[in-house]
Amino acid sequence: MMKRFLLLILIAILLIPQQSKAQDEGVAALAGGLLAIGAGIAAVEQMKEQAELTATQWVLSNHPHMKSFSLKSLSFDGKKLKDISATSVITYKIQQFTPKDDPELDGKKDVLFGFTSPGWISEYGINFDRVKWFLKDDKEWMNMMVAYSKVASEEKNESTLREILQDGKVVNRGVKGKGKMDISFFKMSSDMYVVTDYSDEMKLLYNERSLGIFLKEISDLVQIGRGDIIDIHEFFFDED
Repeated sequence: MMKRFLLLILIAILLIPQQSKAQDEGVAALAGGLLAIGAGIAAVEQMKEQAELTATQWVLSNHPHMKSFSLKSLSFDGKKLKDISATSVITYKIQQFTPKDDPELDGKKDVLFGFTSPGWISEYGINFDRVKWFLKDDKEWMNMMVAYSKVASEEKNESTLREILQDGKVVNRGVKGKGKMDISFFKMSSDMYVVTDYSDEMKLLYNERSLGIFLKEISDLVQIGRGDIIDIHEFFFDED
């Protein structure tokens, strides 16, 4: 019995320091992880502010008629650093308003697209020489969505497409119109594309997951994810 008792004491003496060391290492690892998470959040916030400042400067320089407006990002909220670096489009919702106490956003709406090229984010921050800006209003967005839906579905009548898009809601598989007026997008694999020559600036590509935009001037293909397509369309045409 005494031998067993002495053995238990010896085991306890040996284990207690190791457990304390393991706890210390666990605390250190947790602290390091929290610091890494904090650094990542700070980096994203810094890039968000940097991009928003540059977007605002672009609007002021290229559209001086805008005297009062709100500019909100669709691209950074809830994103991790690695997700942002893989982004090919940064998007801002812009709406004008009348200056007063507690103003309402009730003026003209636009969406500012920043189409990025590979290497636009590095350890030094954002290289805005690799970002090309385009401002689109509701009419231009509607024209783009009509052209996109025309190659993405069986419906080829532009008037019908415009009517459904005006009153309907873009969903993952197409456009949900009023009544039975729906547009169903083609089911295709993720490596298939359908192309339309939209304008002198760009071609539009239908892919099951995105709206692809090929910029002719720089021969770059960027993709707007389905979630962003839905958000942009609601911003322009949802009256609720």
